[in-house]
Amino acid sequence: MSSASEEVAKGVPLDPALRSARDSGRKLLVTYVTGGLGSDWTVALEAMIAAGADAVEIGLPFSDPVMDGPTIQEASVQALAAGATPPAILDELARLEPGVPLVAMTYYNLVFRAGHHRFATMLAGAGVRGAILPDLPLEESAGWETDAAEAGVETVLLASPVTPDERLAEICERSRGFVYGVNLMGVTGERDTLAKSASVLAKRLKATTDKPVVMGFGISTPDQAVAAAAESDGVVVASALMRLLLSGAGPAAVGDAVAAIRGALDRG
Repeated sequence: MSSASEEVAKGVPLDPALRSARDSGRKLLVTYVTGGLGSDWTVALEAMIAAGADAVEIGLPFSDPVMDGPTIQEASVQALAAGATPPAILDELARLEPGVPLVAMTYYNLVFRAGHHRFATMLAGAGVRGAILPDLPLEESAGWETDAAEAGVETVLLASPVTPDERLAEICERSRGFVYGVNLMGVTGERDTLAKSASVLAKRLKATTDKPVVMGFGISTPDQAVAAAAESDGVVVASALMRLLLSGAGPAAVGDAVAAIRGALDRG
């Protein structure tokens, strides 16, 4: 049964949307944009969706993004310098009708400061129906997961190449929306080649859960996306798209890049 707050949540829930797309035979494409990165960041978001993104991560910038590499860090610094805050970013999202699920990607300090219930309610009210908190340990996240679920926000959990089988099973059981497979041991960022550990982890995850399994970290090109999706249900692409925005290429170029990856995934 849905809670009262869940019933008033805006936006598209993650799980049914991604399961439906996957079950239709489509490889999932999750893209990323740093909230507040330039005055046209929501235009970039809409360009990603128009080009075929199945869901979009919204980076809520934080001063110490320990899991992010240089590109996302630079995007966060620029957004923060321009005055970006979670309420301001969510206010902009609340005015959109994206038509695909939105997922907040941020760090637990922001959640702790606001309080679980308030933060989750803020997300759901803006149409953000998922959350990724990479620095919140599994052993300490149950309270957040419960409060988020009551507000209609699905908590996406991450698994790494060195996650033991028992912990992997718990992550798959508790993750909502999709399970985020981390391709390599390291921070986000573009790589010349896809890590060999990616396919191994994807196979382990697919053998453990029927939830959508989406692989991220180091996926920069259409060929890499196809390779990463071969053993999984799809991919996350982030740094390569933010590099385009940081270079001044603009939302149209981001849309073109997403369309190229979408086309490659559809061709297989």
